[in-house]
Amino acid sequence: MEFVEGQYEIQSLKLTALAEKYGSPLYLYDTANMERQYQRLMNAFPGVRLRLNYACKALTNINILKFFNQLGAGLDAVSIQEVQIGLKAGFAAEKISFTPSGIHPEEAYQAVGLKVPVTLDSLSLLEKFGKKYSSSVPVSIRINPHVMGGGHAKISTGHKGSKFGISFQQLPQILDLVNQYRLHVRGLHMHTGSDILDISIFLKSAEVLFDVAGSFPQLEFIDMGSGFKVPYKPGDYETDIEELGRLLSERFNQFCDQYGKNLTLIFEPGKFLVSTAGYFITRVNVIKETPLTVFAGVNSGQNHLIRPMFYDAYHHIVNISNPEGAVKPYSVVGYICETDTFAWERELPEVREGDYLVFLNAGAYGFSMASNYNSRLRPAEVMIHKGKDLLIRERETLDNLLRNQIVHQF
Repeated sequence: MEFVEGQYEIQSLKLTALAEKYGSPLYLYDTANMERQYQRLMNAFPGVRLRLNYACKALTNINILKFFNQLGAGLDAVSIQEVQIGLKAGFAAEKISFTPSGIHPEEAYQAVGLKVPVTLDSLSLLEKFGKKYSSSVPVSIRINPHVMGGGHAKISTGHKGSKFGISFQQLPQILDLVNQYRLHVRGLHMHTGSDILDISIFLKSAEVLFDVAGSFPQLEFIDMGSGFKVPYKPGDYETDIEELGRLLSERFNQFCDQYGKNLTLIFEPGKFLVSTAGYFITRVNVIKETPLTVFAGVNSGQNHLIRPMFYDAYHHIVNISNPEGAVKPYSVVGYICETDTFAWERELPEVREGDYLVFLNAGAYGFSMASNYNSRLRPAEVMIHKGKDLLIRERETLDNLLRNQIVHQF
C-alpha cells in the first residue's frame, strides 16, 4: 500500500474510494504483491528443482487459486473440499497435493478417485491405504521431525507432542507397513509451523527428512512445508528467504548426490504469498471514552478477523481517513458480544466516528477463518489486478444465513 498525496492506494486505486464503492467491512487483495512474493521464493533456491504449492487454507477464494495456477504454482489442499475447489480453479489433478490430518479414510479414497496425490499422516491410515491399494497408488508420508517451530503454540506443528505426522522415531513401524503392503512411497513431507524466523529450524528439520529418506528408494520429492515469517509490525523481522535458499539448496544438492537421484524440493507457502497482499477495511461506529482508555469501535469483529483474539496476533492499523491527525492512543474493538479487541492502546492519528481504519497483513487467515458469529454477515472480497478492482465475493445477506435452515411450524 502506498501513501500518495494524502491518500492510501493499491495499484493507483484509492482505498477510501474502494470502501465507498463496495462498502465496509471489506477485504482487498493485491495480486501484484502476491506475484512479487511468489517470484521471490522461486528465485531464492538456486540450482534445485523447485516447486511451490500454494497452501490455499490461507485464502481459498477461487479467483486467488486461479491466479496462482496462472503463475505456475501447484496447490496444497488440506480437505477434500479444497481439492475440489482447486480442480474447479483449473489445477491439474497431479499439481494438487492433498496433505490432510486426522481424516476418515474415505476422504483419502475420494482424492485417489480424483487422481490427486495423497499424503498420509498416521500409521492407521497408512495401513488402511495399503490394504486397499497396495502398490497401485503412490503415496507421500508426513513425518513429524520433533522440531519446535512457529510464532505461537497454536501454530507449531512439528514438535514431539503435535498431532501432525508420524514420528520419525516410528520409522520401523512405517517400514513394516510399507513392506507388508508393497507401498510405493514417492515423497516425504513435513511442516513444522508458521511464523518461523530462525532458518536453522528448516535446516534441522531437513536433516531429519534426509535421514529418513535413505529408507525409501523410490522418492521423487521432499516436501518441506512452509511457515516463513512475514513482517507484521513496522520494523518487524521476517524469514531470511535468500539465506535459507542458499544454505538449503546447497545441502539439498548434497543430499541428492548421496541419494543418487535429483529430487524435487517442494514448499507449501500460504501466508508468505498472500498475507501482505491483503487489506481489511473497517469503519468506526463509535468513539467511547472511559476512565481507562478511549475505544474506537468498528463495524467488524473477531467474526471477520479472528487472528488477534485467537493467536494474540498483531495487525498494523492505519487511519486512512485522517492520516495527518494528531496521534493518540486508542483501543480498537469490534461489535461482537465478546471482549473483541483488535488492539489495545494503539497509537493512531486522531480517530473520529465514520473514519476508515485499515488492517494490514490481512490476506492470510482473515476471510478464510471468518464466521457468522452473532449472526453477522461476512464481508465482500475485492481483487486488485492490473489496476482494476474486481469483486470476487459478494457481501452476504440475511438470505445467506437462512438458506440451509429448515423452518417448521409449531
